[in-house]
Amino acid sequence: MPNNIADSVPRLKRLIPRLRGKRIGVLGDLMLDRYLWGTASRLSPEAPAPIVDFVEQNECLGGAGNVAANIATLGARVEAFGVIGNDEPGRALQKCLRAAGIADKGVLADSKRITTIKTRIIARHQQVVRVDRERREPLRSETEQKLLRQVFASLNHLDALVFSDYNKGLITDSLADRVLSRCHEENVPVFVSPKTSRLYAYRGARAVVCNIDEASRFVTHPLVDEKSIEEAGRALLAHFGCSAVVITRGGKGMSVFEESSPRHILIPATSFEVTYARVGQPGIERGATGRQVFDVTGASDTVLSVLSLAAAAGAPLAAAALLANIAAGVVVGKLGTASVSPQELLHALDDIRR
Repeated sequence: MPNNIADSVPRLKRLIPRLRGKRIGVLGDLMLDRYLWGTASRLSPEAPAPIVDFVEQNECLGGAGNVAANIATLGARVEAFGVIGNDEPGRALQKCLRAAGIADKGVLADSKRITTIKTRIIARHQQVVRVDRERREPLRSETEQKLLRQVFASLNHLDALVFSDYNKGLITDSLADRVLSRCHEENVPVFVSPKTSRLYAYRGARAVVCNIDEASRFVTHPLVDEKSIEEAGRALLAHFGCSAVVITRGGKGMSVFEESSPRHILIPATSFEVTYARVGQPGIERGATGRQVFDVTGASDTVLSVLSLAAAAGAPLAAAALLANIAAGVVVGKLGTASVSPQELLHALDDIRR
């Protein structure tokens, strides 16, 4: 990959059309993100909290569902695998999957579970409070076996499988190990966003993606400088037994470590500021360092989605990570859980060249 990001733009622009039609499976903790929008102009006499006058409600896919939605928005054919409750949020989640064009045959409804739902109350474009309804116990044995059968039956026509673990009980060591072993047999690359430090279950994954706080927790010490991040990346390659580790670093971009390379690659954050209304439009503020962030909800999902899809389309991992970094820069300029379209990616790449 060229040292100058701008030099990579032509190749990345040629990559974007190749994303369409790739067949990607997403296995993980499916959630429903529900938004209650309103106005707030006064405080409650009962507590130091705003009174929100309800205006409207909408919902979208969260967790592994958001990963699937990001991939689908870029034109891939997506199959979701997971377990939800036999409840109203579960039915709303399935409706969101179908509206996004995501195949949901592998989404099982279990009457013994509840669907994870995160309800955000928003007033004047500010989140007032978030209410989570969830349980984290492991799947029942019969439900896990049924889910594994759905995943295994689909592997022979997938270009990649993405694990999106939010530590809600679905992805256990046993399930991860069995799926990774079968993917290895079927020659299906696996991309993982782990929430727990599993030592063996992700061995053989094409890439493990984590943020800097998670990486710090995995290696059990703070990552305070480039040297400690370099050491952590190398340790995590060995720890997970994977081909690559990507550590996202917020405003400092991301670091990419590959087993085949003695040196890691630092991809800086996008060096200009974009407001929500101007994403993908000309008129970029050049004097700022980093995008104006409206909401980081789902930014790590975007990195995982674009990285895995670009790699499945044949891009070297470093180029896939660069495209994922640019995509995340677009998403954080949007309010709420969001995805990025091919057109927005092309506009963002044009912005880099200006």
